[in-house]
Amino acid sequence: MAKAAGESRFRQTTVMVLITFFQVICAAEVILAQDEISPVLVYIFAGYIVSEWLYMMFGVIFTGSDYFELEAIAFFLSGIGLTVCATISEDYALKQVVAIALGLAVYLVLLLLIKNMRVAMFLRYPAAVASLLLLAANLILAKATNGALNWITLGSFSFQPSELVKIAFVLVGAVSLDKLLSNTNLIRYIVFSLACVGALFLMRDFGTALIFFFTFILIAYMRSGDVRTIALICTAALMGALLIIYFKPYVANRFAAYRHVWENMDSTGYQQTRVLIYSASGGLFGLGLGEGKLRDVFAASTDLVFGLVCEELGLITGIAVCVSFAFIVVFAIRAAKGAKSSFYVIASVAAAGMLLFQLMLNVFGITDLLPLTGVTLPFVSRGGSSVICSWGLLAYIKAAGAPFRLPSPDVDMSRKSVPSKKGGRAA
Repeated sequence: MAKAAGESRFRQTTVMVLITFFQVICAAEVILAQDEISPVLVYIFAGYIVSEWLYMMFGVIFTGSDYFELEAIAFFLSGIGLTVCATISEDYALKQVVAIALGLAVYLVLLLLIKNMRVAMFLRYPAAVASLLLLAANLILAKATNGALNWITLGSFSFQPSELVKIAFVLVGAVSLDKLLSNTNLIRYIVFSLACVGALFLMRDFGTALIFFFTFILIAYMRSGDVRTIALICTAALMGALLIIYFKPYVANRFAAYRHVWENMDSTGYQQTRVLIYSASGGLFGLGLGEGKLRDVFAASTDLVFGLVCEELGLITGIAVCVSFAFIVVFAIRAAKGAKSSFYVIASVAAAGMLLFQLMLNVFGITDLLPLTGVTLPFVSRGGSSVICSWGLLAYIKAAGAPFRLPSPDVDMSRKSVPSKKGGRAA
């Protein structure tokens, strides 16, 4: 056991050294590119890197655990987002690092709360009520931004309620269906899900609505395992979408450029064609931070940030971002296998699925493999609400509790698990 712990700590330290090396190079490139060295940027990057190491060291001391790979991935992705913001302005970088700090705080508080199943059960109804009130307030108070009503602005402060509701959505679903599936629990969760998705459609935030619907399907399938029921739900949703398009033609107009971006490269396909052209020009290692042309296109640091990363940091970094999310999913699956309750199984896989699906909508949308929905890239896109939500979802995966580690060479892998004699479907 001591040998395994030592090997895990060595691998974790090696990963953190590599991440720090990458971040130091990025920070140096951003800071030295300025006409005058900015003390603010120096403090931001130095503080961020030192905070990563302090978190890891204090985590080992206070928890006695050597497994912080999940947080290392989040720090790596968040660091890329911070770097992109720093190339734009000090103000953006400062707001982004504050958002990361708030996200980490939400992660730790939520992790502490849901470690206790009784607390998680208690939080279900307040979380559901707060979510519906937030979405209702969004519909009343929000002003249209880029055709959608998904931002609430209070003075100089603005936030996106739907991002915060994602955290509650997973909690409510996992707690509601934790026990043996009953009609009452299922109906309540369906009503809650319909209310959330319906509100998002009224806000014209179709990308986020699709993420919520996918997560609902994932949670429902994990608990019931009934493919026919899931197919029926998807069919009903498709019919509802067709009715919405029929009575609200402007919805279809938002996706009219799909698969036709090159024919409309100076109008509706402007963003996607520029992403394809400029990201390809970056090659394997990129043009250098601040040197890309995509940064002059609208939403370069938010919806199109993956293209900007590929252009300025290179295709290798872009692939590393995608692989990082794959590791999060693998971590969630392995954690779910050793979870002590079906709540943690459902919550961890649903949270990882939500992050992965949002990544797919973002990357495939800006490259025209899927319709452009305008969703952000978790951890990386500029925006406080998105960063906080990403860290919050990570807590469900961590709470499942199983460490992610490679099997030791001396472990006998020939032994196979024996199916349970009791039968029944696993969650």
